[in-house]
Amino acid sequence: VLDPEDDAATANWGGAWRMPTTEEQQELVDNCTWDWITQNSVKGYKVTGPNGNSIFLPAAGFMNESGFNSAASDGDYWSSSLGAGNPRYAYYVAFPSDYVDSSYCYREFGRSVRPVYQ
Repeated sequence: VLDPEDDAATANWGGAWRMPTTEEQQELVDNCTWDWITQNSVKGYKVTGPNGNSIFLPAAGFMNESGFNSAASDGDYWSSSLGAGNPRYAYYVAFPSDYVDSSYCYREFGRSVRPVYQ
């Protein structure tokens, strides 16, 4: 797991904020309803929990070695969980418009951050 100084949410918003773990992200994938919608002209997923509360995750695209990609058609959100055996990698939840899954890549590639409050 990232150290607090390497966690973008903690570093930018303070100690009560952090990036979710991959287990927390997987809980969203497994236990919530994911609906592809357009909200205020922005495409993304409305994620609704069993209690009826929801969050909106914009399809903000991502960065990799070829540049900025897939805005409005893909969203990738970092977790705080590092790759097994290689801290250069971190896990993220990925969602093109037709499925939701988790993956991992080099930490220097750009992914969105959706902080959680402890």
